[in-house]
Amino acid sequence: MISKEIPRLAAVHDISGFGKASLTVVLPVLSSMGIQVCPLPTALLSTQTDGFSGYVYRDLTEEMGAIIDHWSSLGLLFSCVYSGFLGSYRQTELVSGLISRCADAHTLVVVDPVLGDDGEPYGPVDGSLIARMKELASQADVITPNVTEAALLLDEPWRPLLTEEEVADWLCRLTGMGPSQAVLTGVPVKGRENLCGVYIRDSRSNRHWRTEHPYVPASYPGTGDLFASVMTGSILHGNSLPKAAFHAAEVVQAALRVSMESEVPRREGILLERVIPMIHELPEHAEFEELEVPL
Repeated sequence: MISKEIPRLAAVHDISGFGKASLTVVLPVLSSMGIQVCPLPTALLSTQTDGFSGYVYRDLTEEMGAIIDHWSSLGLLFSCVYSGFLGSYRQTELVSGLISRCADAHTLVVVDPVLGDDGEPYGPVDGSLIARMKELASQADVITPNVTEAALLLDEPWRPLLTEEEVADWLCRLTGMGPSQAVLTGVPVKGRENLCGVYIRDSRSNRHWRTEHPYVPASYPGTGDLFASVMTGSILHGNSLPKAAFHAAEVVQAALRVSMESEVPRREGILLERVIPMIHELPEHAEFEELEVPL
């Protein structure tokens, strides 16, 4: 049975002992939003990988399969399945199996296709993993790629700036892969370089939105996990996707600013502890614009 009072979420992400990213972001954020988080770790690391060398990495593929088998034997169903970093083709297959075995028609499936950033794929990402991520995305209700990840999924060259027409085309093609909704994050648009945009498409209603915030000249690991986690929690509490995306972008912007002002070393990740309280202080209103862009 899925609890109607406390949403139950399966979080399929890696976990690092040091450095705030993946499960060390997902767990506190969603728990603070009143959601039961059931972690399904994909890998165990001594530190997150950005800015560190010599870190310990343990692949947990075999353990993932055993955990899913146990959950299935218990008859567990989840309000949401939310996946992030997957280190291999086999792990994407396991997430597909989790969706088939522990979800029903009411389960929200969110796939954050963690493949790369700044125009480059992450170390373990190769062509077979990208191909399989496309298949997993087809099972999702919502996908949340950044621009690099969208380019990899669409076999497009990465470029530092996009036109709004290109953004609209990419969103249409992303939802054409199967997910009903796509959220493209951290979008740099020509003529709007002082802003950081989040662009959203709902293929069911053929609607397209944009929410923008002033560009913060800082970059930290974990911001994508923070965005997708706040957005997912907001949707589970009944908010529309554009409103959820706006609130998530507000939290990320605040996290970037406080981390930069506090001079937190980049590799340690965002100063998460300072922004978790604001998740519950966000105003009811949300600022987003519906775009008259033919899709």
